[in-house]
Amino acid sequence: MSLTLRKRHVLVEIPTTWSGRMKAQAMRAGDRIAPMTDQAKVAAAHRIEDARYWVAPKLEGAAHRVEDQLAPMVSSMLSQAARRIDPTPVRSRRWPVMTLLAGMALGAVGYMFYRRNAQQWTDHMKDSASDASRWVSERAHQAAGKASSTSDRAADKVSSNADKAADKVDEATRKMS
Repeated sequence: MSLTLRKRHVLVEIPTTWSGRMKAQAMRAGDRIAPMTDQAKVAAAHRIEDARYWVAPKLEGAAHRVEDQLAPMVSSMLSQAARRIDPTPVRSRRWPVMTLLAGMALGAVGYMFYRRNAQQWTDHMKDSASDASRWVSERAHQAAGKASSTSDRAADKVSSNADKAADKVDEATRKMS
């Protein structure tokens, strides 16, 4: 049997109360509106997605502008307000600078004393070296004098011993002859 030949029997109930009739009308309206709401839901989803694609770069740019321009100004304003309100006195920076300058001056004076002392030491060492060389040369002359006198005495002694030996040899040759 074909499906087109079959008849469908639909029972229609007619509500008897006012609320029942309203309920029935609402059901029929809901059935008619359901496809349109599905289409509206899909269209709204597409539009929301398009809006998100459009808004995301705008929000990113706004965030960077706030970070780069507005935040430093607000921070500066808050810092100035905090300084105005702060009850502690502002510390002077003169003492550290004065201490630094005094230290540099003391260092310069110390360096000058060091250089002067080094120059005096160098001069003293030169004088000491010349004194030492003079002393060494005097000692060398004394040693040379002693050595020459000792060598003269030794030469005299050797020569006298040689003369004595020569005399003895002459005497011995005379006796043998």
